[in-house]
Amino acid sequence: MGGRWRSDLDAVFARDPAARTRLEVLLTYPGVHALFLHRIAHALWRHRWRLLARSLAAFSRFWTGIEIHPGAQIGKGFFIDHGMGVVIGETAEIGDDCTLYHGVTLGGTSWKPGKRHPTLGRGVIVGAGAKVLGPVVIGDNARIGSNAVVVKSVPEGATVVGIPGRVVSKGEHTDNFEAYGLTGQMPDPVARAVECMLEHMHRQDAEIAQLRDGLQHLQPQEGMMPVEEIVCAIEDDDDVPENKGTRAGNT
Repeated sequence: MGGRWRSDLDAVFARDPAARTRLEVLLTYPGVHALFLHRIAHALWRHRWRLLARSLAAFSRFWTGIEIHPGAQIGKGFFIDHGMGVVIGETAEIGDDCTLYHGVTLGGTSWKPGKRHPTLGRGVIVGAGAKVLGPVVIGDNARIGSNAVVVKSVPEGATVVGIPGRVVSKGEHTDNFEAYGLTGQMPDPVARAVECMLEHMHRQDAEIAQLRDGLQHLQPQEGMMPVEEIVCAIEDDDDVPENKGTRAGNT
């Protein structure tokens, strides 16, 4: 137990540049307080002291603003940054060296007993406000972007953003820490879809121009239908002529 607590403290210094001394971390970090109390509550839960374990978890929630069910299984090197509003369900499983930010929910989607909460692999980072719901599996070193809603399993090393969560990159991560799950390049799926549509339209325009050039060699120029040039412009209000008359029915 002591070795696991030391690894939890080391994780704070590895992932939060604001941490200065161990005493400061022990006294002022709610994520550390919640994790230490959970370690005790989880031991009580395993020894079937369920009421005492739930009572300690309730006190931890009141004291830190972080709710961790005593049945949740959490590996070593776990770090909750800021922490307010974090919820971790009973059957959640969190691997070593994972990081959660404030507002994260590892929740269930079923009222049936049994496994109903997520499983996080090693080195997973879940950004602020993200929701991971149901018995899904998040692969090692995966990144969940802030405010994403994940309801499907995520492969190793992938980055997920959006509502519902979409994989925008696969297998590009290492063990390097990336705050809030941000990567160097996080494409917007909607913007990418618009880019693809525009690219397809430009390609069609080029093909139509080639067809028109071919038709010009097959028939005289005067027989071709004239093509009007389309000008996309936005007129200023000052350029619009004023209607000096009155509308019907106005006085």
